[in-house]
Amino acid sequence: MQLLCVFLLLLGCIASAADAQLEGWQLSLWGFSRYKERNLAEVKRLRDLYKHVPKAQKAFVEKTVAYTRKLNTVEHLFEDNDKIAADIVRHALEFYEIPQTELNEFIKDVEKEKKSPDRTSVVQAMKHFVRDWSEEGIIERVDSFPCILGHLADMDRSEERPLRVLAPGAGAGRLGYEIDALGGFEVTLNEWSAYMNLVHRYATQVPTPNSLTYYPYIDWWSHHATTTEMQRGVTFPDWIPSVSRVVMVEGDFTTAFSDSSESGTYDVLVTLFFIDTARNLMSYLETIHRLLKPGGTWINLGPLLYGTGPWLQFSLDEIVAVSEGLGFEFIVDTEDGSCGKSTPGGGLDGKVKSLYVPYGQNARGLSRNAYDAQFWRATKV
Repeated sequence: MQLLCVFLLLLGCIASAADAQLEGWQLSLWGFSRYKERNLAEVKRLRDLYKHVPKAQKAFVEKTVAYTRKLNTVEHLFEDNDKIAADIVRHALEFYEIPQTELNEFIKDVEKEKKSPDRTSVVQAMKHFVRDWSEEGIIERVDSFPCILGHLADMDRSEERPLRVLAPGAGAGRLGYEIDALGGFEVTLNEWSAYMNLVHRYATQVPTPNSLTYYPYIDWWSHHATTTEMQRGVTFPDWIPSVSRVVMVEGDFTTAFSDSSESGTYDVLVTLFFIDTARNLMSYLETIHRLLKPGGTWINLGPLLYGTGPWLQFSLDEIVAVSEGLGFEFIVDTEDGSCGKSTPGGGLDGKVKSLYVPYGQNARGLSRNAYDAQFWRATKV
């Protein structure tokens, strides 16, 4: 697996983390390679559950709604999605110059151990084709991007003297390219998840707008008004960005930017739906502060949805207190309605605003997933 090791070193992984990062990339490529098998196994599980329905009831169901046809259709749509998943793998192998034989060898070895690829991470990453790169995703982007882009657009800059912007936790990358499109910024993106990086790299190399169709809603059968809506496709990408100017750094935020030469080099640091992903939130906050120039700006928007096993789970007022202790001054324009309303609470004193932001939802479904995302603009003093 020598080429895969070189590949990861080129991504800037430090030696102590190289083995773990290598395994992550192998696992993500394996996951996309097995998209069809994993999802067709889920359809089989649904078919097996359907067998428990009594014969007379089943006959009535088939006559009235043709449930078996629904299962058959979903099975075919998973096969259509698999063509995209397979193309993601093809592009990744080509982009990173990894021989197919090396991936095949890894998959053979890991499957000998009776392990299964991560279906959930693959599905969640591919859903970002909708959130970041489709017209349907506008319902989510329009509630979060304008707040950030508006503050950036008001900053003094020029093409001759651009501002350096770093956006960790970039996901599938859309926000970074919209920042770049404002002009006068040098944009660097950062993302740890290999699954998300594969989706990002793939979406931004498609040459024709809305030339691909993905079926994002067939993997969860709850909250659908109609079967037709459940089985509808979403075309992507809705926009072909200029990728030549945007730098993408893949790897853990705190290690990928650990070099002292990076300290104090960024004018702006943008964290969108990011800080609550930290294993050690203090390390995130310290790294943000270290990377910014004196007088630099930190713009944040996102929830506090902590994951599995974080070492610290600060409440909002604690984040503000710790950040101020590190040397940030919080500034919020109370007249700016695009970023929500002042967040109530002891000690916040109008330093933070709450903005209702939908996330990962089906626009035509029967449920709504959203957050009171917290916005702030702080200056490194």
